[in-house]
Amino acid sequence: MFEQLGLIGCGLMGSSFALALKRAGLVKRVVGYSKSPSTTERARQMGVIDVEAPSALLAVSGADIVLLAIPVAATEAAFKAIRHLVGPNTLVMDVGSTKRDVVEAARNALREHFGSFVPCHPIAGKEVSGVEHADVDLYAGKQVILTPVEGTFASQLQKATAVWTALGCHVVQMSPQAHDAAYAAVSHLPHLIAFALINGIQSQPDGKNYMTLAGTGFRDFTRIAASDPQMWRDILIANREELLVQSAIFQQALQFLEQLISTGNSDALESLIGQASETRANWRVFSQKSNK
Repeated sequence: MFEQLGLIGCGLMGSSFALALKRAGLVKRVVGYSKSPSTTERARQMGVIDVEAPSALLAVSGADIVLLAIPVAATEAAFKAIRHLVGPNTLVMDVGSTKRDVVEAARNALREHFGSFVPCHPIAGKEVSGVEHADVDLYAGKQVILTPVEGTFASQLQKATAVWTALGCHVVQMSPQAHDAAYAAVSHLPHLIAFALINGIQSQPDGKNYMTLAGTGFRDFTRIAASDPQMWRDILIANREELLVQSAIFQQALQFLEQLISTGNSDALESLIGQASETRANWRVFSQKSNK
């Protein structure tokens, strides 16, 4: 049981965490801060938080657990704002989709308090954002990746594991480097492709008409293109090194398929499609709920 959650960022991810923590009986009080006062006020009205804080520092005052649920580009500034009230017994976590940059930001900003920080990435989300979409079940049954490094306190890592497990999550550990490489392939590249596909269609004179003719396959394939622009701008730039590696691999695979189509090599084309179909058919996502 925690006495107080200091919530920095009262959007979808942070608010859903606060609601889940409350329902599980793991926290007595939630103090929240968002850059937009109207968001913080709405979070209080919805019962997500109990107290509105006028700054990130005051949200952390008295907190024994802190969650940063903000764009990854804003992480270092937030760490700097709260570091004076982070102690050796304060559990600090984030929910960012990239980890190497977040770990470096924490190391630079938290300094001697760096060990209190446990980097986290819950594999959960929606294509909509904002406190109004907060969902107490958002994390239930989902994977949460923890990326501790040398210097992370073992006691805080144990606490973080216990918190996410108590919320019904399956906790996995890996290095920040391995995390960013993996999610460049299975998350960041698919978003990049979805954004490019939609923009490519829309750039054509008849693009809007084409969109009206699309069916459920197009809907499912492009769902993630409706994601939050600011958040994904930051993610794609933060993990650009790994993302560009994966993009090059994808382009090579696409060009090979194009070559087979161009030359009319139907047997080879069918073989590659069959290979992809079999791989996809045999893949099992950890949770059948809406993972991102």
